Amino acid sequence: MTEPILDPTALVDQLAALVALPLQPEHRPGVVDNFARIVAVAQLVTEFPLPDDIEIAPNFEP
Repeated sequence: MTEPILDPTALVDQLAALVALPLQPEHRPGVVDNFARIVAVAQLVTEFPLPDDIEIAPNFEP
């Protein structure tokens, strides 16, 4: 199964509309750039292979 390619510009516009967030035109390019970076970092995390027998870590409480 192939993953759909995300268009950060369209996604930012859709998400801003979904939560009724007014996005100023001068801020939009920075938001799109940051969202593209977030997607790249998240992809590294979600693609990291884990063994099938891994156990869930306990809750951390400082």
